[in-house]
Amino acid sequence: MMKKSIRGNWLFWKIASVFTLVMVILGLVFIYIASTFSRSYYTAAHQQLYGDIAQHLATFTKPIKNGKPDTTVTHDIIHSTMVANPSVEVYLLDTAGNITDFVVPDTTVQIRRVNMIPVKKWLSASNGNRPMGDNPKQPSEPAIFSVAPIAENGHLAGYVYAVLASEKQQEVLTSLNDHFYFRLGFSIFFAALIVALIVGLITFFLITDSIRKISDVVKRFKEGDYSARIEGTVKGELGLLTSTFNEMADEIVNNIDKITATDKFRQELIANVSHDLRTPLSIMQGYIETLLIKKEITANGRERYLSVIHASAQKLSSLVDQLFQYAKLEANLVTPEKEPFFINELASDILVAYQLKATNRSIDLHLDAAPDLPRVFADIALTERVFQNLLDNAFKFTPDGGSIKIILTKASAGVEVRVIDTGIGIPLSDQALIFERYKQLDVDSKPKKGMGIGLAIVKKILELHHSNIEVESQPGYGAMFHFIVPAV
Repeated sequence: MMKKSIRGNWLFWKIASVFTLVMVILGLVFIYIASTFSRSYYTAAHQQLYGDIAQHLATFTKPIKNGKPDTTVTHDIIHSTMVANPSVEVYLLDTAGNITDFVVPDTTVQIRRVNMIPVKKWLSASNGNRPMGDNPKQPSEPAIFSVAPIAENGHLAGYVYAVLASEKQQEVLTSLNDHFYFRLGFSIFFAALIVALIVGLITFFLITDSIRKISDVVKRFKEGDYSARIEGTVKGELGLLTSTFNEMADEIVNNIDKITATDKFRQELIANVSHDLRTPLSIMQGYIETLLIKKEITANGRERYLSVIHASAQKLSSLVDQLFQYAKLEANLVTPEKEPFFINELASDILVAYQLKATNRSIDLHLDAAPDLPRVFADIALTERVFQNLLDNAFKFTPDGGSIKIILTKASAGVEVRVIDTGIGIPLSDQALIFERYKQLDVDSKPKKGMGIGLAIVKKILELHHSNIEVESQPGYGAMFHFIVPAV
C-alpha cells in the first residue's frame, strides 16, 4: 500500500519540487540583481553628490605651498568639511601617489601610498563611469573617491584625494543593507509562495482534468467500448501515458479479433472435419452392416463391398493424416531436415506413383525438367508432401481427359517449380483464400472434396524453407501454382 501511495504521488512531488526549485532560484536571482543595482545606485549617487569635493578643496584652500602641505590653512577647512560630512575622508597626495597629509587619526591609516592608475582613470572618465580606488584605512575594500589635481606655479604639485564613504558610513550601510535584504527576501519568499500557489492550482487543475478524461476513457474501454481512445496530443508523461494506452487498446482489439477469428475457425474446423470424417465412416459402416446382415453374398459382391470399405478407410486415413500434419505445422513442431538433392529425380518418382491414377482417368501427366538443374537444399519428405498435395489438388479439380504438368526451371535463387492443370480454374476473388486454413471453394460443377487444408499445408512447408507459393488462374482455364526451392 505504501509503494502504491508513493507511486501515485510521484507526479505531485515532482511538480512540487520543480516549482519550489524554480521559485528559490528566481528569489536568489532577484536578490542578487537587487543588491547589485543597489550598490551601483549607491556608488553613482555618491559620485554625483560628492564627486566635486576634491576639486573645491584644491581650488579654494591651496593646500600645497612651495611643494609642501600647508597644514595651517588646510587642516581647519578640511576638518570643517569632515565635520559637516562625516562620510568624507580627505588626503593629500604627491605626484607619485604618496600620502603627505591627512586629517584622521594616524593609527587608522593602513597604507601610505595610493595606486595612481584608478586616479588617472577617474580624472579622464565621465561621471557615470568613474572607477573605485584605494581606501587608506581599509586597503582590502575598494572605495568611492573624488580626486583633483593641485597646481602650483603652473606645475602639478599633488592631488586632493577624498574618500567619499568612510568606515563609519560602511558600518551604518551594512546594518541597513542587512535589514533591507531581510525584508526583500521575506517579501520575495511570500510573493513566490503566492505565485507558486496560483500556478500550482492552475497546473494541477489542468493535469487532474486530463487525468479525469483519461480515466473516463479507460473506464469506457473496461466496460466494453473497444473503440474508446484518448484523443488529443499531450507532451511529457501524460503524452506517454496517452500513446501507451492507445497502442495497448489497439493491441488488445487486434488480439480480440484474432481470438474471435480463431474461435470461428475452430468451430468451422470442427464442423467440416466432422462432416468429412462422417462420410467415409458412414460408407464403411453401411457396407459392414450389409455384410453382417446378408448371409448369402457372392464372392464378387463381397470383394466389391470390401473394396469400397478399403477405399473409404484409405480416405479416412488420409484425412486424419493431413489433419495431424497441419496441426504439427501450426504448432511449430516440425523442423525441416534439409539436405542437398536433385528435385527433378524426386518429381519423376512422384509422377510414377500417380501414373496409374492418371491412366484410369485419361489424364495426361507430364514432367518437363530443364537440363543441368542445380541441387536444391530442402527437406525431402516435406518437399514430397508439397508435390503430393498439389497433385491431389490438381486431380481433384481436373476433369477426365485433361492434363497435369510439372515444369522445373532454373531460377536465380534455386529451382522454380510450376504445377499446371487444365481444371475448372479459380476466380480471382477466391485466389487469396485457397491457402487459408480450411477454406473450400463453392464450386457448382463439383462437390467439395477433402478437408481443405492441403494447400494450407503446402504454404506452411514452403514458409519453413523461406519460400512462398503463388497461384495464377482464370475460371475455365485451369490453374498454375508456382514456387522456388532454394538451391545448395
